Amino acid sequence: MTGIILAGGENRRMGKDKAFLMVAGKPLVEHVLNVLQKIFSRLIIVTNAPELYTVYGATVVTDALGKRGPLTGIHAGLTASRDDLNFIVACDMPFLNAELIEYMMASAEGYDVVVPKTGNQYEPLHALYHRNLLPLIEKHVRRGNGRIQALYKDARVRHITEEEIQRFDPLRRSFMNLNTPEEYKEALCSDSGCRN
Repeated sequence: MTGIILAGGENRRMGKDKAFLMVAGKPLVEHVLNVLQKIFSRLIIVTNAPELYTVYGATVVTDALGKRGPLTGIHAGLTASRDDLNFIVACDMPFLNAELIEYMMASAEGYDVVVPKTGNQYEPLHALYHRNLLPLIEKHVRRGNGRIQALYKDARVRHITEEEIQRFDPLRRSFMNLNTPEEYKEALCSDSGCRN
């Protein structure tokens, strides 16, 4: 399998490039890379600023469908991958749990998507996707439907349940992503503790 990092967001809510925000002395994207390098021999970074990521030794690609968004990022990553199954994650998730990812990989046989679900909430940017979804993704993008979850009704989906997540990541820190300055501050506090 290949690990794919989506780093092409427009960062509207954060106001700056999230991938290079510092947590525990390292940019967010390096936290993600450090975990994925332990699991995957091949890594891909999808970004609209490839010059910023060449130092990391991963394959760097850009969106090919002419539109921006997570679904086109997934498409670019799957297109560049040589593997059928690929773990796709956002660049702003600094607390990934390698054991949970490996459990998801072990649960993937016979499925197009393996995705954690807590309550009614999917974690589509912490999920496994099969390359056979490429035509379906292209169809959704052509129709203007950029929601990742729209794929799920036409795919074989394995939900990773709350009980399964609990075994590896009871606090669900794996799914903490940083979209706003407030979420960034919360991540800094959860990492090192905050002082008033």
